[in-house]
Amino acid sequence: MRDVTLDWRGPLDDAELVALVLSHGGNAEAGWWERIRPHSLGWVTAREDDGTLVAFANVVSDGSDHAFLLDPKTRGDRQREGVGTRVVAFAAQEAKAAGCQWLHVDFEETLAPFYLDACGFTPTSAGLIHLPSLPAAQ
Repeated sequence: MRDVTLDWRGPLDDAELVALVLSHGGNAEAGWWERIRPHSLGWVTAREDDGTLVAFANVVSDGSDHAFLLDPKTRGDRQREGVGTRVVAFAAQEAKAAGCQWLHVDFEETLAPFYLDACGFTPTSAGLIHLPSLPAAQ
């Protein structure tokens, strides 16, 4: 396994995130990072020695006890090497250092082994509203 360097709130640009998303077949949206960055408690980057971004996770917070892990991504050719697990653990430590008591994550069922087994999340009951499907207010 090639080593990576993890950083909290390190330099990151939109083009790097677009390339990262495309590397694993995701739907990249130019301008996404510039739009969401102001809402972040922080983010984790994982970079190879040459500076190439290989993984990312965003953390947002309610400003008190709760932090939310959003948009974790690992470059396609670096998946299943433990990089994503390290990124999530680093994000959890930084959220704890910021005073948060809980780190939440939502995921598709197929990712349960990663989040529950590899990363140590506990399954919980939760609710969700798909806002585009919400009827207009009366």
